Amino acid sequence: MELNLIQNIAIWALPVLFAITVHEAAHAYAAKRFGDPTAFLMGRMTLNPMKHIDPIGTVALPLLCLLLPGGFLFGYAKPVPVNFGALRNPKHDMRWVAAAGPLANLGMAIGWALLYRFGLEFLQGNSFQLPLVLMAQAGIQINVILMVLNLLPLPPLDGGRILVSILPPAQAQLVARIEPYGFFILLGLLITGLLGTILAPFMGMVMKLIHWIM
Repeated sequence: MELNLIQNIAIWALPVLFAITVHEAAHAYAAKRFGDPTAFLMGRMTLNPMKHIDPIGTVALPLLCLLLPGGFLFGYAKPVPVNFGALRNPKHDMRWVAAAGPLANLGMAIGWALLYRFGLEFLQGNSFQLPLVLMAQAGIQINVILMVLNLLPLPPLDGGRILVSILPPAQAQLVARIEPYGFFILLGLLITGLLGTILAPFMGMVMKLIHWIM
């Protein structure tokens, strides 16, 4: 079914907002759980999307992706501030704070998959069925994308933090030095089309799990 821009925005807006909001709130909750209240004190441990929206990364960039035919949906929220030095065991706890966001996306993808199944099985003939099913599909897709993207072992992405937390100190320091250039590397991969190529097999693996649940 071919949707126009307004219909696409209506279908994708809620899943995107949920995906980024719960992702960032999960980081904030995990940080507080392991000893760093920075995000909590700044009001970022919340499901209020206005606290996490970045005008460029959350609004403009995803809209541009929707406008481009066959484009790879890409976006980001305002990163939750984490003072890793305040964690009770910084090197060990860092991996759990970093992993909290992708795990939240996995949970939401599964939730959208169950909603998709509900729509197909119990809303047949109902006028709400098609919008709900399309929104659930969007919810699955955006959460799988965010999960896999953020697990790339590239600082400052969550996967980069996890990698730094498990490497020996000397190697961890070398990887951490990439962080100032991480966004530009990611942008270069996106522009050249390599990002989608790198993520595709991992997204396929996660989607197989989701389809099994569905």
